[in-house]
Amino acid sequence: MRYGQFCPIAKANEILGEKWTILIIRELLMGARRFNELQRGLGLISPALLTTRLKALEDQGMVVRRQIGGQRGFEYFPSKAAEEMLPVLVAMGEWGLCWARRNLSDSDYDAEFLMYYLERSIMPESLPGNETVIRFEFPDYETQKNWWLVVNRDTVEVCIKDPGRDVDVFLSSSVRTMADVWMGDRSYRSAVKDGDLSVVGPSSLTRNLFDWLRPSIFAESPRPPVSGAAA
Repeated sequence: MRYGQFCPIAKANEILGEKWTILIIRELLMGARRFNELQRGLGLISPALLTTRLKALEDQGMVVRRQIGGQRGFEYFPSKAAEEMLPVLVAMGEWGLCWARRNLSDSDYDAEFLMYYLERSIMPESLPGNETVIRFEFPDYETQKNWWLVVNRDTVEVCIKDPGRDVDVFLSSSVRTMADVWMGDRSYRSAVKDGDLSVVGPSSLTRNLFDWLRPSIFAESPRPPVSGAAA
């Protein structure tokens, strides 16, 4: 894609303007390194299109591809040019909070995408002991109502089947409520007080969810209230 203009916005858009490109860079900056990790964060993208976009970004010097030592496949790393996109993406997200909220629909609240980001947001060093199991129930989600996060000292794993371990914290809400709390559209305490979020577990873990679950980077960003969200 070429615009035939010397404007730096036009030149940047020649690299970044293709569908999915900005979101691929988002995933790389959030720590995704392998192809399947990128697919998890992107959801609807086809493997063929993701391959094409990664190759284009590599050609443009935005992505560095490395062979996985002793294994088949590759890892993908953001280059310095991609890393310097972070404040641009944060600004874009904050703009979206203010001006694109009216485009939110029920279909945007996807449990798999939410759980992937909650998995990334767990701070294992803030949880006591060697292992913590957190179960999420989304009664409104038809295809997969129950999800588990198994947290060890250095790893966090999301499970869609019961891992067969005792649950330390149990949370139940709609997908939207959990997303709104994590994003900062609703406070944790108000969601619990209003009965939209049920949290069961020892008070040391449930008193403040964000003692061990890092909120979205946009949690403190200004935005108009979301329709239907409690104050």
